[in-house]
Amino acid sequence: MSAPTPRRRPPAFEPRFTLGLLYLLAFFFAYCFLLAAAPLYEVLSSAEPGPEQQALAERVMRQALRGRLGLALAAALATTVLLGWLGRLPGAGRRR
Repeated sequence: MSAPTPRRRPPAFEPRFTLGLLYLLAFFFAYCFLLAAAPLYEVLSSAEPGPEQQALAERVMRQALRGRLGLALAAALATTVLLGWLGRLPGAGRRR
């Protein structure tokens, strides 16, 4: 008679990759906002509210981010990797 095999618990569901992508996306939008915040604030504080202000704000936002999306993506990737490696992002930290 053989000994019964021990039961293994199924692995816990840990969506690290999905959480990492969500953190990357959140940091990317945060850095894009920071890059365009100053010129956008000037437009919103100086122009009269209405469709012209919205069109001007869209144009200023595009100009502020033109050529800087790579910078925002690199900063977001570096932030996500560093905070994930340090274990500061809930659910996306390294195993101990």
